[in-house]
Amino acid sequence: MAFYKAKRAALLLLAPFILTFFLFQVLPLLWVLVNSFKSNMGEEWGVDNYQFILESRYFRQAIYNSLKISIYSSIAGMLLALPCAWSLHRLSGRLKEATLTISNMIANFSGVPLAFAFVILLGANGCLIALLDQLNIGHGFNLYSAFGLILIYSYFQIPLAILLMLPAMEGLRDEWQEAACLLGAGKFRYWLNIGLPVLMPGILGTFIILFANAMGTMATAFALTGGNYNLLTIRISNLISGDIFLDPWLASALSMILVFILMLVTLANEWLIKPGRLRAKVK
Repeated sequence: MAFYKAKRAALLLLAPFILTFFLFQVLPLLWVLVNSFKSNMGEEWGVDNYQFILESRYFRQAIYNSLKISIYSSIAGMLLALPCAWSLHRLSGRLKEATLTISNMIANFSGVPLAFAFVILLGANGCLIALLDQLNIGHGFNLYSAFGLILIYSYFQIPLAILLMLPAMEGLRDEWQEAACLLGAGKFRYWLNIGLPVLMPGILGTFIILFANAMGTMATAFALTGGNYNLLTIRISNLISGDIFLDPWLASALSMILVFILMLVTLANEWLIKPGRLRAKVK
């Protein structure tokens, strides 16, 4: 009897979260899903919006650009974050705490302030670009291109990946490497057969979070390019807030395509790390 009372109390305490999740996650998603099947100013039902998006070269380019920048910035973030997270794992004391604090601050520094900072530094008349021009270096660099967006996205992707990978790094034990060395395995063999398999779920999960973070970013790209670069989130924003091309139903269809892409990537991640979870349960 006491067990059921405790369970009932736990459900009551969980009720505010369930209500909030339903009101701000489930209901908006259902609203977007329903409206994505409306067309012709919301008067007709069907899949015309999805058909138009798939047939439109303009919207296909927006999806491609979003995928390209998200994948490249996520890969760059992971490649630079992994050695940094490993170094932090080996550190201790105030230096580690200070580095984590700075990483947390940089990971949350995005949007208009970040775009403005990069324009001041690397814009057409930025201070660093002016210095490089004096040295006849860096000609042809364009911050307002795909490479510039990847560079800016990587700025907040790297510290976020460090924060997410550090707990996985903490799971590695020094005894494992010592035991591998006693058995004749070098560092390469240790990382290939022990280190990377242990870290792989964390690496894949972190990559998915970075990818989703980049796919959903709009303010930074919009502030930098003024909406001139064709990204999925910018197209959604323009269709919702535009005075000339206002079409919230088409924006809903684009939003559902974005949701589908993120769900597909998440399911792929779950499928890839499932064997590792099963092996962990068996052990």
